[in-house]
Amino acid sequence: MLDLRRFLRRLTPLLLLPLAAQAANVTPAPCITPAACAAAPDNSPGPRDAEARARDAALVNRITWGATPAELARLHELGTARYLQAQLHPDPRARLPVAVQQRIDALSISRQSADDALAQQRAMRKDADPESRQQAQRDARAISRQRADDTASRAFYRALYSPNQLQEQMTWFWMNHFNVYAAKNDIGTYIDQYEERAIRPRALGKFRDLLAATLRSPAMLVYLDNTQNAVGRINENYARELMELHTLGVKGGYTQNDVQELARILTGLGIRNPNGPPKLRPELRGQLVQDGLFIFNPARHDYGDKVFLGHTIRGAGLAEVDQAVDLLARHPATARFVSAKLAAYFMGDAPPASVIDKMARTFLAQDGDIAAILQTLFTSPEFAQSLKTGVFKDPVHYVYSAIRLAYADLPPIVNTRPGLAMLRQLGQPLNQRLTPDGYPQAQSDWAGSGQMTARFEVARAIAAGPQAFYRDGDDKGPVELPRMPDLLRENADDGLFARLSPATRQAIAQASTVKDANTYLLASPEFMRR
Repeated sequence: MLDLRRFLRRLTPLLLLPLAAQAANVTPAPCITPAACAAAPDNSPGPRDAEARARDAALVNRITWGATPAELARLHELGTARYLQAQLHPDPRARLPVAVQQRIDALSISRQSADDALAQQRAMRKDADPESRQQAQRDARAISRQRADDTASRAFYRALYSPNQLQEQMTWFWMNHFNVYAAKNDIGTYIDQYEERAIRPRALGKFRDLLAATLRSPAMLVYLDNTQNAVGRINENYARELMELHTLGVKGGYTQNDVQELARILTGLGIRNPNGPPKLRPELRGQLVQDGLFIFNPARHDYGDKVFLGHTIRGAGLAEVDQAVDLLARHPATARFVSAKLAAYFMGDAPPASVIDKMARTFLAQDGDIAAILQTLFTSPEFAQSLKTGVFKDPVHYVYSAIRLAYADLPPIVNTRPGLAMLRQLGQPLNQRLTPDGYPQAQSDWAGSGQMTARFEVARAIAAGPQAFYRDGDDKGPVELPRMPDLLRENADDGLFARLSPATRQAIAQASTVKDANTYLLASPEFMRR
C-alpha cells in the first residue's frame, strides 16, 4: 500500500504544471464551434472517439459542479450545442430527486419565512425581562445560525443533484460576488431569501435586474450598513463597495465625490419596522415603499439634487436609486469588470484580454444579459484552449466534484453536515466570508501545502467514509449502501481521466484496496483541476 504522505510528496509538485504537461497523452480542448476548432488544432495522438470523449468530459467539468457518468450521458443525448443551451437557459420545471426535495422541504427555511423568523426573534428580545434577556438573545441568535446552516445545506443539495448545474454554479458565483456575512447581526435569519429571491432567479438573467435585487435585499443593506445611512447621517460603506466590488471595479474611474453622492442617493433604504409603517408628513406618504422586509423610508432620504458619474440626478426618492442602478449596470467599466471576473472564474488566472473584450462587447450590446455573455465565453477559441490546461479548483468546486463523482452510483445523501464541515476544514464555509470582496479564486489562494494536506484528508474521508453522509440525525448505526466502485476503472472509457499522468496512474495501481485507489484518484493533481 502506498502511504498517503508519500503520495502527497510525489504528486504535489505536479499541481503547479498545466494538465497538458502532466499527462503523457495530451488530449485536445473541446471545440464548441467550428471557429473554436480551427483556433485550437488537434495535435494529439489516438483514435478520434477517445479524443471526443475527453473533450466532452472537460467541457462538462467546467460548466457543472463536476462531471458524472449521468451528466456525460445527458450531453451525448442532447449534443454539445443543445446541452450548452439547456444549461444557459435552464428549464424552470426541472426537479431535484424526490428524496432530496423532501430533505429541503424539512429545513427551517422551508417551514418558516424569513419575515416570520425575524418577527419571532424581535418578540423574544422585546418580551424578555432583564433576568432572561441574555438567554433570549442567545435563543434569537440560535434561530439565525440554524437558518444560515439550512441555507448552506440547501445550496449543497442543489449543487450535488440539480439538473440545472450552470444555474447553481452561477448562484454561488453571484453570492460570492455580492458577498454578505451570515454571522453579522441577524443576516443569517434572512440570507435564505437573499439567495432564493434576489440571486438565484437572476443568476443567468440581466445584470441590471440582479444588481437592483441585491440593492433591495435586507441582507445586503444590513451587511454594508446602509440601514444606518440617512439624511444628515451619511454612511458611505455600501456606496463604496457597490462601485468598487459590485460594478465599476477599483479602476472604474469613479471619484470620492461619486461615493458621497451615491451614498446620498441610497439614504432611506433599510429594513421594515415590525411595529408598522413610519409616521410621515402628508407630502411624503406617497413616497413610502415596503416590500417584505425591505423599506424605502422617505423621511430618512436626502432629497437634494446629486451629481453622480457626471449625471445630474434630481431629488425624487426611490426613483433616484433606479437611475443610479441604470448608470452603474450599463457603464462600460462595469461591463469589463464583470466580464473579467466571469472569465477568470471559468478560465483561471489571467484570462486573455481578447476574450474579456468580446464578453464586454456582448455585455453592452445585450444589456447585461448574463447568459449571452457566458455564451460568448463558452464559444470562444480562448475558452476551448483553456480546457486543455484546466482551472485549479477552489474548495467548493473540489468538495462538490468529489462527492458528485464518488457517490454517483449511491442514493442521494441524507446528511450535508460532513460536506459542510469539509468546506470549513478547507477554509471556504458557505456564506462565512467576513469581508465584502468574497472568497478569492486564484490558484495561489488555495494551493498551499496546508491546503493540499487537508484535501488529501477530505479525499480519504469521501472515498472511505460514505456512511457519514447517509446517517440521519444522531443515528450512529451502519447504513446499508451499495459497494463503491473503482472510480478509475468504472470511468475508463468516458474520458473523465484521459489526462491522468503516468505518475498518478502508477500511484493508483499500487493501491491495495478500492478505497485507497479512489482516495489517490480524488487526491490527484489532475482531479484538483476542472
